[in-house]
Amino acid sequence: MGHKFLFVSKDALINDIAWQTVKEGHDVKYFIEEKGESDITDGFVPKTENWEQEIEWADVIVFDDVLGHGTKAEKLRKAGKKVVGGTAYTDRLEDDRAFGQEELKNHGVKILPYREFTDFDEAINYIRTNPDEYVIKPCGEAANYKGLLFVGQEKDGSDVIRVMEAYKRVWSKVIKTFQLQRKVRGVEIAVGAFFTGKEFVYPISINFEHKKLFVGNIGPATGEMGTSMFWTGQNRLFNETLKKLEGKLAEENYIGYIDINCIVNGQGIYPLEFTCRFGYPTISIQQEGIINPIGEVLYALANGENPNLQVKKGFQVGVRVVVPPFPFKDKKIFDSYSKEATIVFKQKNGLDGIHIEDVKIINNQWVVTGSTGTALIVVGTGLTMREAKKQAYARIQNILIPNMYYRTDIGDRWYEEGDKLRSWDII
Repeated sequence: MGHKFLFVSKDALINDIAWQTVKEGHDVKYFIEEKGESDITDGFVPKTENWEQEIEWADVIVFDDVLGHGTKAEKLRKAGKKVVGGTAYTDRLEDDRAFGQEELKNHGVKILPYREFTDFDEAINYIRTNPDEYVIKPCGEAANYKGLLFVGQEKDGSDVIRVMEAYKRVWSKVIKTFQLQRKVRGVEIAVGAFFTGKEFVYPISINFEHKKLFVGNIGPATGEMGTSMFWTGQNRLFNETLKKLEGKLAEENYIGYIDINCIVNGQGIYPLEFTCRFGYPTISIQQEGIINPIGEVLYALANGENPNLQVKKGFQVGVRVVVPPFPFKDKKIFDSYSKEATIVFKQKNGLDGIHIEDVKIINNQWVVTGSTGTALIVVGTGLTMREAKKQAYARIQNILIPNMYYRTDIGDRWYEEGDKLRSWDII
């Protein structure tokens, strides 16, 4: 028996999950607020131009972002609707970095020393007085400009000072508030789980993002080039971070997925920031490792029930396949190189592990649309990380998109980092 799902998006993030839900036989309507992105998933997913008119129609409403979506989700939930989405509080956990860090501290989670600034000169003086390695983290809307986050390498913070002097000249209108966080060396790792409004759902997800554009983790920060992951039972990483917020999330009646990324080393676990929603492309990669139909998982969560998650053993590796101008925004380049670029599969039946981002169908032909240049997420699974990686890249060999590019080393971090994490007893 199919359900009626209404997906509500700001910037067309949840395209793939909406499509997977359609393929499972449910009735779906999808609303994309951003006008320039509104043709994304045409031909894949039925659309609506006014989501509020569909509220009565829907059995389940799914919000895909923070930035005010939590307030809407909370209001609808209080009115008796079945909603997957956050609350005003959980939006703030993600959108306001300082608030997120203070909440962690209030719940007994150890955090890295940080200071928040609204003035570049004040921050520069602070580093001169307290020389060390720092990370610059813009807050609020500016946090969406992924290229502005800067990780210092110099022991005295001199590179951070130079970058802040440049930001002061160029970015002071955009960066109203920013954090300086003490840098820690270690392994970057994220832990996340679904939440029913009352409790966490097990197993949990451990994932490793690959944010830089080029192989070997160099080049501009992109938001995401690929992620490796696995499902597991409770562990130290989860128990010392997310688990401590379970009571508060239950009080909020939070429904959906929540994730926290951390730096860990032999001295401990240091949480960096929350994602109080599905991660993109994380949820598409996770979905390949979940045996339950994703529509049924969303339906159970929205009803406050445990979806009894069944998962594949082993690992999942997801690779983002992109076209110009990704990771930059440049309409002229997108229009010249990538707008309506055709996506061809050499073997017609070769859609296993293929997940869509900014894609639509014209006359039965998949093409790239939108404006960002994110085309597909290609996922492989396997009992070992090596097998999962091998399957993902074999699947990419079946794809032809003019000017496409992707990283070839997603999953490689695991071989060394997995050993470290086990020896530190983190996972």
